[in-house]
Formats: sequence, C-alpha cells, structure tokens
Amino acid sequence: MKLLRVALFDNASIMIHSIPLKLAMVAGEASGDLLAASLLTGLASRLPIDTEYYGIGGPRMISHRFNAHWSIDKLSVRGYVEALRHIAEILHIRNKLKRQLLTEPPSVFIGVDAPDFNLSLERELRYAGIPTIHYVCPSIWAWRGKRIKKIVTAVDHMLCIFPFETEILNKAGVESTYVGHPLADLIPMKPDRLDARRKSGFPEEKPLVAVLPGSRYSEIQLIGPTFFATMDLMHKREPSLHFVVPAPNAFIRSILQPLADRYSNLPLTLTEGNAQLVMTAADVVLVKSGTVTLEAALLKKPMVISYKVPWLTKKVMLRQSYLPYIGLPNILAGRFVVPEILQHFATPEALANATLLQLNNESNRRTLVNMFTEIHERLRRNAAARASEVIIDIINARISKKRIL
Repeated sequence: MKLLRVALFDNASIMIHSIPLKLAMVAGEASGDLLAASLLTGLASRLPIDTEYYGIGGPRMISHRFNAHWSIDKLSVRGYVEALRHIAEILHIRNKLKRQLLTEPPSVFIGVDAPDFNLSLERELRYAGIPTIHYVCPSIWAWRGKRIKKIVTAVDHMLCIFPFETEILNKAGVESTYVGHPLADLIPMKPDRLDARRKSGFPEEKPLVAVLPGSRYSEIQLIGPTFFATMDLMHKREPSLHFVVPAPNAFIRSILQPLADRYSNLPLTLTEGNAQLVMTAADVVLVKSGTVTLEAALLKKPMVISYKVPWLTKKVMLRQSYLPYIGLPNILAGRFVVPEILQHFATPEALANATLLQLNNESNRRTLVNMFTEIHERLRRNAAARASEVIIDIINARISKKRIL
C-alpha cells in the first residue's frame, strides 16, 4: 500500500509540472498568516518553482514568495461592531478580488481561516468551476453551527487542524482531511526554558510573567489598560516578578508604549516580535483569547485567558455559542483546565489573583504539562506535508478533468 502511494505521488508530480500553476490564497489575520506560511513551505517543496502564489496575505506569507495584492491588515478585524466600521472597504476588496479570480481563474483557491470573508468568496468561485479549499474549519462545534450550510455550498475540501472536526463535516457531506496543527509541528515537545532565558536576556532565577494583550488596535483598547493594571497589582504583591509584553509589530508596540510609560515603576520589558521565545522563557502567561492560547499550551505554560469585546458583540456571541469555554486549551481538553476571566469579570484584582495562583501552584503546573503534552501529541501530524498532498491531488483532478473534456 505504501509503495502504491509513492507511485501515485510520483505521477502527480509529473502532471503538475505539465502546466503553469496559479494558487490564489486569502489569509485574514496574524494566525492565518502563520498557517498559510507553513502551507506555502510544504507546497514550495512539491510544486514547480514557477508556481504563482497570490491574493491577500501577511509578512510571513510574503517571505515565501507570496504576492500580496492586499495586506492582511485590511481583514484583521474582530467582532461585529468592529467589522461594521470597516464593512465598505472589506466588501470592496472582496468584490475586486472576485472579479480578478473569475477573469483569470487560478488552479485552486485556498481560503485560510477568515470564514466571514472567505466562505462567500469561495461559494461564488466554486459555482464558476474553480476548486475551493478552506484551511481551518470554522468553529461550528463551538458556535454558529448553522454556518455548516454555507460550508456545504462553498467548500470542495476542508483542511482540519483539530481531529474532531472531520466527523462533523463528513456527516454534512463535506470532504475533509485532518492534517494536524502547524504549531504542533514547529514547537518542540519539551521547550527549553533556560535556553530561551539566555537568548532573550532575562535572568534565569527571576520569576517571569509573559503578558499578551492582543495583536489588534481594538483589542489593546479594550483589554490593554486592564492588563497593565493587573501587572501593577501583581508587582505590588510580589516585587520579585519581572514582566515582558511582546508586541507583534511596531504599530502595536507604539500603542502599548503609552501604557508602559504610565506604569514606569514596573519591572517591564516591552519587545517587538519573538512572542514564542518570550512565552518559552516565561513561568506563567496572561493572554487574550485566540490562537496564542494554543501556542502557550504547546509550550506547556500555566496561563490565564481573558478577553473583552463590545457589548453588542458579546450579546450576539452568547446567543450562538454552544460551549462553556472559549480558550483552545480548554476546548481541546474538553473541560476547564486553565482559568478564563472574561468581560466585566476581568478586573485587575481577579486577573492578578488567578495569574499568581497559576504561577505558584507547582502541582497544577505538573498536571498542565502532562495534559498539554497529550494535546501536543494529538495535533502533531506534519500538517504542511499532509495539507500540500491534498491540495496537489485536487489540482491534479482538475487537470485530468480538463484533459478529458
């Protein structure tokens, strides 16, 4: 069986070298940029060197020969209230991209997360005969389950990063493949905390708290002041603590700098980039909800998850949610294993209490390491290679169909 698989892949390689290939992709935020960049690495090792990759992407994708017609920042909007402010520009971009893709059809379209933008676009492209692949199943198992109806009409094949998603999709008649999570491939099973301390310049003996308030301006506005007030309170209780806030880019750092200046008494390091290195070096993480919580779990870190959204966004989300938790570590564990303190409950007092407890409870730390290691093993599947093989199979099926016609 293994020999047959190799032979089939060799034939596929011959077929895809026979015509110029164009892969259109859209990623909508920093986590999508990370996923897409990993996918581009896998594709580049399997597709001809003259293959075109273009669409909407971020800096990581661009570093892999991706031609970004629009920056990922144009789509990096979270929540209903925030989206309404940018809806006209987003719709203009989607319509212009749709016209481009319908005029000059790509070999395949790959929507990376960003379901509100990508699913509508994918549906129209699919009707026009363009193969559509969606990378990262929308969280229909957590909220907005009715979205499955749109997925059925929009997506030829779903690439899933969590193992329980394929059963849901298969029942609805959507072809899918569990490929694993790229972060699980990139992060070592046993991260080296001391080495990270040395590389980042933090003293080995001081307790270190990593604080990540978000990667968007709107997130910083809502939760940034609370996170800084939390650090101030923690410092008053335990003066030996050192804090580090890794901003994802220069713009977010400029937003965070006035908050840091306001708390000039804090032993605080504000950095740009290297969030993974910072979290590896840390003893505990205070983090806003999102993919970064999974990253912290794969790094085997105790953490406190928090988030704040506008009142209207909260109301809509509550009506459509199915799970009692929002953090990926808790979702994957199937129960609360780390605290989630959200909305008006996220006071500096509550966050400081929870974070200090996570920092100082060694028994809890050992339990979390075991749980997070098991999650890591489930998600480590060489995602880039698996996803690339599915995409190549779909491209070849289209080439074969055109030759028959």
